[in-house]
Amino acid sequence: MSVDPVHKPRNETEHERLDRQLIEMLQGFRVAVTGVQVLFAFLLTVPFAARFDKVDDTGEILFYIALFGAAAASICFSTPVFQHRILFRLNKKAVLIRRANRLGICGGVALAVSISAATTLIVQTLTADWWAIVTAAVVVAVCAWLWFVQPFRDRIKVTRTNGDGDGDDDG
Repeated sequence: MSVDPVHKPRNETEHERLDRQLIEMLQGFRVAVTGVQVLFAFLLTVPFAARFDKVDDTGEILFYIALFGAAAASICFSTPVFQHRILFRLNKKAVLIRRANRLGICGGVALAVSISAATTLIVQTLTADWWAIVTAAVVVAVCAWLWFVQPFRDRIKVTRTNGDGDGDDDG
């Protein structure tokens, strides 16, 4: 029986696997957190900008959606780091990895909402409303496809092929 080279098992202990998964996940979060922090910082300065008083009611709603989306994303992406510090040496790495994975997905959703709302707010303020609608649709579609639909589709394929779906492919 041949082993599929894509899904070839690693020669590592459970402890080594958990260490590797946690390190890989935290590295991914570091990349995402940087983008979230820049977006969040920008959004925190927007109300103090000279032209913010020109933003209409729809724009204000978009601003609040973007702001709270960035805040939620920041919280979701930061939580695993703080929990890791608090749970250090308590043999809770597997639980932490499962939580971090869920929080990463929630953070991605919040970030997609924030990016979409912020981009739409800017386009809506500068151009016609229909361009803002087109912009929102395109940004949501791109985020949805690249961040969620494509990987979940691949996950479903692997689960159907392997029949296990134990989440040990690390992705």
